[in-house]
Amino acid sequence: MTTQRIDARQLLPGRGDPVADAVVVLADGVVAYAGPAAGAPETPGAEVTTCDTVLPGLWDAHVHLMGWPDLQLARLVTGRQEPQVLRASADASRALRMGFTSLREVGGRGVHVELVRAEGMLRAPRIFSSNAILSTTGGHGDSHELDLDLVERYSEGGGVLALADGVPEVLKAVRRQLRLDAKVIKVCASGGVLSEVDHPIHQQFSLPELRAIVEEAARAERVVAAHCHGEPGIEAAIEAGIHTIEHGSYLTEDTAAAMVERDMVLVPTRTIVDALVNAAGGGGATERMMEKGRAIAERHLEAIQIAIEAGVTIAAGTDIGPSAPGHPAGWGRNARELELLVASGMTPLEAIEAATATGPLTLGPQGPRAGQLLEGWDADVLAVSVDPVAEIASLQDPASIVGVWQGGQRTVTGVDGVPTLAELPLGL
Repeated sequence: MTTQRIDARQLLPGRGDPVADAVVVLADGVVAYAGPAAGAPETPGAEVTTCDTVLPGLWDAHVHLMGWPDLQLARLVTGRQEPQVLRASADASRALRMGFTSLREVGGRGVHVELVRAEGMLRAPRIFSSNAILSTTGGHGDSHELDLDLVERYSEGGGVLALADGVPEVLKAVRRQLRLDAKVIKVCASGGVLSEVDHPIHQQFSLPELRAIVEEAARAERVVAAHCHGEPGIEAAIEAGIHTIEHGSYLTEDTAAAMVERDMVLVPTRTIVDALVNAAGGGGATERMMEKGRAIAERHLEAIQIAIEAGVTIAAGTDIGPSAPGHPAGWGRNARELELLVASGMTPLEAIEAATATGPLTLGPQGPRAGQLLEGWDADVLAVSVDPVAEIASLQDPASIVGVWQGGQRTVTGVDGVPTLAELPLGL
């Protein structure tokens, strides 16, 4: 593997202050040096890249590689699964082109896409997937518009929506995800926005069910991510020992303090809320979905601000899923979350940390040594021609991408302002 040297006007390490006039050296798949140019080692024969800013490869800690065209969950159940996986593979590649080297997927086909990526057959981010979303019958992961027997057959057949009621069923559901090597377990602890009948505030899964899920996951060194809008669900998730709260729309000062005390992580997903409220036609959402989205939007912003003030650890995650090109919550728009976090009260450096150093923390023991440019850590790196500290929205511009490295190998190069996947050496 060729040694890579990146000379940059500034280095953003992921956590900590920027370093001016910096060098990053990548060798043998890890960061060999990251710091001031004055202290950089000699690198004869290295491939050299020059850029404005170098930072860790970005993380999106809440995505759905479902290969669905829009926001309607019923399409997952009624559509053919093979095209969904193919679309999901293309979607993942779009994220890599925009500097995202790792994805935490909380419901989707990512376990299958990751298998192909790991074989060297696909240029895509590393994917840490939950596979299915665990839901109560009638809960957020149920397709209320469809006959129950159809959804149950889909659930039992290995779909990305898994219905489970009672402790024995939730234990079996967790074990089924572990059988596919899921790296995190996803549950719906409250109702949601993109489901037709349930209410976002109402708690789903009882406390004994949630505890059983957490304990079973912990035996395999996995943590649990909980979809949660309402305060009752958030409180139950905290008491059960869940590791991350997704969305957190009705977070309060008390629940924020409890999250800090337990070293929990909030993944607010402002992108999907913004898309539902501000996109023309809601991006294909039904009127009921948009109505629920509008109802939580202001409270969701307040919850993020409460979390920031309380010192809750926040990870950047978008809730991106739709495959349709140009969709307001579609793939390739992942960096929008950083701009929205800044608009919610974070500094640009805090938002960048949320999208780099904090990403692996959402996985507990499964988190890799990534997200920071530290010696010996994974050489996942993004080089850009802009200063994201001065203008955080610049990370959304494809023309800003100079290069992306995974494990020290350059996977994306900027050509004529368009990020292009590097030639794929199959070697099989």
